[in-house]
Amino acid sequence: MPTTAIQNAAKPASARRTTTAKPATAGAADAIALLKDDHKKVKKLFKDFEKLKEDGGDEEKAALVSQICMELTVHTQIEEEVFYPAFRKTKDAEDLVDEAVVEHATAKDLIRQLQSMQPSDELYDAKVTVLGEYIDHHVEEEEKEMFKKAKRAKLDMAALGKKLASRKKAILKELQH
Repeated sequence: MPTTAIQNAAKPASARRTTTAKPATAGAADAIALLKDDHKKVKKLFKDFEKLKEDGGDEEKAALVSQICMELTVHTQIEEEVFYPAFRKTKDAEDLVDEAVVEHATAKDLIRQLQSMQPSDELYDAKVTVLGEYIDHHVEEEEKEMFKKAKRAKLDMAALGKKLASRKKAILKELQH
């Protein structure tokens, strides 16, 4: 039997379920759920790197940074190819999309630098940390501004989610070859 709003409100905050979005791992996740899932995954990877800075070996760092770079590369590509063009068509979206594209360009530059470095190189840890801070800022803007406006614009999030998931799968397949 479904929980009513009153029953839900009576539960402690930690037990309340306030989201109805399907997890991005499901095939039918909406666009925002899929993108937020990517954001959470990358945020965790950066936290893992911070732990490795103190006591991790170079091989562990390199593997983790490689994963971070791959996740960000795929994520930025699907946003730029699928989500941003759809969002740009909505009212008052152009400036937000333009800023996001510029932020992506800066992140891509740091990713390229990191991909040509070794963990023992000077500034390696600093560049990973700065990339993480930069991504945190970018994610905050997307989630607090862009995604809210996209929801209000009544974009077809289910259809966009399918396009994002399909494109992501194709990019990952390309990267594996």
